Amino acid sequence: MLRSLNSSVSGMKAFQNKLDVIGNNIANVNTVGYKKSRIMFQDVLSQTVRGSSSPDPVGGSGGTNPVQIGLGVKTASIDTIHMAGSPTTTNLSSDLYMDGDGFFVVQSDSGAKYLTRAGNFDRDGAGNLVNPQGYKVLDSDGNPIQVDSDVYVSYTIDYNGVIKGVTPAGTADEIATLGTVVVSNPGGLKKVGGSLYELTGNSDTETNIDNLIAKRSDNHAGQIVSGQLEMSNVDLSEEITEMITAQRGFQANAKVITVSDSILEELVNLKR
Repeated sequence: MLRSLNSSVSGMKAFQNKLDVIGNNIANVNTVGYKKSRIMFQDVLSQTVRGSSSPDPVGGSGGTNPVQIGLGVKTASIDTIHMAGSPTTTNLSSDLYMDGDGFFVVQSDSGAKYLTRAGNFDRDGAGNLVNPQGYKVLDSDGNPIQVDSDVYVSYTIDYNGVIKGVTPAGTADEIATLGTVVVSNPGGLKKVGGSLYELTGNSDTETNIDNLIAKRSDNHAGQIVSGQLEMSNVDLSEEITEMITAQRGFQANAKVITVSDSILEELVNLKR
């Protein structure tokens, strides 16, 4: 059997994976806080037809290079690109934009804690600051943030993430400070859906979010801008270009299979 058949099949599978990644990026072009993905390829094991030889130091024959035939391609990695997306103004005080490398921290009903760049928060009926899934936003002490509507008529959030509630008398009370986290390797975070990320062993040496909040909330997480949201960092023109490249690569591999099939047909017809 021709090696080109298996090599081209692996190429078609690889480009199909690339199209899957591109399709997901385009689908999330308007998703708040979404970070695009990219796929990288690498060749698989090559078959050595002839090994290399060293040159004769005495002055005889020269050296020769190895003769190898590649056996296809495979997916090396699918990376998440944590480049900042463009801010968009909403003028809602509960919408937050993180101007830096930090992440907001939210907690589910089960107590599980996640990181997110999507700052489209709101207050529920009890005054808790929550995300669209109803997960509570945590402060710098790892506790849920609550702005009691029976006590405060309004609230503001400054650049440092300090939440201040305004009483009916017009005084401003400091309620809490938003908890933020910076991880050493954002690309190592695991996507769990809903614009949420989960810590992994390769995202940071510290795998406890509570410790990361205490460690990183007061330094280089970045400024917090109220009334703005971070949009997706997907570049639509770039994705369309990559899609065309993937389509042509898929077609080229399919063409190699067609040519290989024609060669095999000629071999079969030699008997006639």
